[in-house]
Amino acid sequence: MTITHHPHDTTLAAYSGNGLDAGQRLVVGIHVAGCPLCQGAVHGFTSLAGRWLDEIEPIPMSADALPMALAQLDTAEQLPAPGSTQPTSENFHGFPMGAWRWLGPGVRTRAINVAPDKGSRVFLLEAQPGTRLPHHKHVGTEWTYVVEGAFTYDSQRFAPGDFDEADESVEHVPMVEDGAVCVCLVAMQGHIQLQGFIGRLLQPFVRF
Repeated sequence: MTITHHPHDTTLAAYSGNGLDAGQRLVVGIHVAGCPLCQGAVHGFTSLAGRWLDEIEPIPMSADALPMALAQLDTAEQLPAPGSTQPTSENFHGFPMGAWRWLGPGVRTRAINVAPDKGSRVFLLEAQPGTRLPHHKHVGTEWTYVVEGAFTYDSQRFAPGDFDEADESVEHVPMVEDGAVCVCLVAMQGHIQLQGFIGRLLQPFVRF
């Protein structure tokens, strides 16, 4: 597997410092688990943060600091270690999944319950070979990890292992390649905004 597209350095730095929400962390973590280049970057950011800590002037801790820290460990949301991206029939890395839901011709989604009230909505997106997704832009962010198959837009190709980081600056028409179903893992904040005359007509009926 040749990985061409990676998360931004700022995203990897936030991941190494536990600065992402649970959904974003899951998607980035699965990419990092299979990408030696990003593993090295995360290690570098972690080491740099450690050196900064060594240079910070220490301050006294409160008397209840240790009990508070231990209590947070007991209640913290535990993300499973990234490994295989293939879900079972009921869960994805330990997170329960909903039923497949039809989104449009050749496209369906399956929600993954990763504390959506705390950040990104996470879901699997499956599109049939040759499917042309609607012309759209983003109100928020959409981070996509390609599990299988491939899609293209703006002369870029995203294949298994690749990571696509879209935000408000991106307006595109993704096209699934012929020959294989494309399955992606997505963490989305906000929503998509359909473009064009037909898109504006359909927008009131789209909840995505």
